[in-house]
Amino acid sequence: MHSGDFAKWTRRFEDERERRQAQGDPDWTRGATLHPAVWAGIQRFQIGEDGDGANLVGKADEAGDDDYARAVRLFVAEEQNHARLLARLLAAGGVPTLTGHWSDAVFVRLRRLMGLRLELLVLMIAEVVALRYYRALRDGTDDALTSDVAGRILSDEQRHVPFHCERLHASLAELPRVMRRPVMTLWQLLLLAVTLVVAVDHGPALRRLHVGRLRFVADVVTSSRTIVSAVLSPLPDAWRNTAVGSFGEGSLP
Repeated sequence: MHSGDFAKWTRRFEDERERRQAQGDPDWTRGATLHPAVWAGIQRFQIGEDGDGANLVGKADEAGDDDYARAVRLFVAEEQNHARLLARLLAAGGVPTLTGHWSDAVFVRLRRLMGLRLELLVLMIAEVVALRYYRALRDGTDDALTSDVAGRILSDEQRHVPFHCERLHASLAELPRVMRRPVMTLWQLLLLAVTLVVAVDHGPALRRLHVGRLRFVADVVTSSRTIVSAVLSPLPDAWRNTAVGSFGEGSLP
């Protein structure tokens, strides 16, 4: 992977940071009113977005690509901003943040045990599930502040997924060709298992957001096919420029 590829991503993250600063925060004074089940889901996702990213940054530094390491730091900053936005949304509804949740603890522990390639594969599971969740949160409520916050986060996540896809494409290219598709097949199976757990755990919230459990799982599985193709594609530029806006919206019915 040439460093110039990730210099482009660094510029995209920096451009987005400037746009975000110019836009300013949502109007928190509007307050937010949601069903308790939806608030519970937001609390759990807020924990998942919150973290210093030190482990990922350290592995990115070890990868020896300065542009990629800079882009990862900007990615981590965006994730931390998501945690801040969700915390402010919870506060606007008079709902506290949680101090921890078992699902986040499992993900963090798994990622810390692994090298960069496997860490990114685990991270991508959380990102792909988040794409569908934030789309549901944006479109499934009539609360203006919630839709605003979810829309901002979804827009970021739609850039994060192809960013990680490009790094995974380079990383899997280091493996023997015969191993690449089996790795991604195993990834899809793990994604399916995690998505089923999330669908059960967040079932009441998803119903309130007009997305049933089965629809949620089916949509995530459908989007995973696009991601597998992107990671295995021999020409990442071909998909990066066209698919970046479609992740999470998808050609889903």
